Amino acid sequence: MKIPTKSASRLIVFLTIILLLLSTSCHKSKNPIETLPPETVSSDENLFNLGQQYIKKDMEKGILFLRQVIDSFPRSFYAQRAKLLIADAYFKKGDEANLILASAEYREFMTLYPTSPSVPYCQYQIAMTYYKNVMKPGRDQTKTLQALQEFRKVVANYPNSDYAKQAEEKIKDCEQRLATHEFLIGEFYYKSRALRAAVSRLSEIMTKYPEFKKMDSVYYYIADSYLQSKNYDQALPYFTKLISDYPNSQLVKKAQEKLKVIEDRKKTAK
Repeated sequence: MKIPTKSASRLIVFLTIILLLLSTSCHKSKNPIETLPPETVSSDENLFNLGQQYIKKDMEKGILFLRQVIDSFPRSFYAQRAKLLIADAYFKKGDEANLILASAEYREFMTLYPTSPSVPYCQYQIAMTYYKNVMKPGRDQTKTLQALQEFRKVVANYPNSDYAKQAEEKIKDCEQRLATHEFLIGEFYYKSRALRAAVSRLSEIMTKYPEFKKMDSVYYYIADSYLQSKNYDQALPYFTKLISDYPNSQLVKKAQEKLKVIEDRKKTAK
């Protein structure tokens, strides 16, 4: 009997693997839709209920049934419910990839069913897909900006909806995050004695985010930046506003001391 060579043995192993793969593929389960009884496939309600039943325990199969509702019965009430259920399923997964899919599904729902009472909800959920991925104020704020834009659409386009008030709260939070981001940059410039850059950055906060919680610090840094640059007349109103608008701020005492410095320097200059 001839002993197989090394190359021949490898060929036998390779062919065995191929046969096993072919055998496995032949025994793969059929498309779940094909296994359903005719009375289920022909009913939008039955298909939807099946999708709803599977969506939590087997998301992939559940979505397959729900998409069949949409494809076979596009004008059906259950098609709208199926579309929302798919979007919500992606949203609940919570990771970035699934949130992107959720956003796409919500947007498509709004396009397909523009008169649906669920449209404001979809717009709010689109905003939430960005909001769930916002980063801390010291890091990139792209997602915060995107969330802010989408939340503003809820308030602007659906002011009487149940989601408008929720969107307003999220808008405030987004604005605080963005303002804090700008503040941290401005503070860094101030402490690095890049005074012109500090004033420029901090001044934007007053314009864009007037409700910023640390506005007393913004006034102080701007005022002191002008003071250090010997622009006394420009520093004066910011120190004064800090003292008058934020009498309980820890920076009031410092601001009062700085005003005395300005007064003394002006007297010396005469």
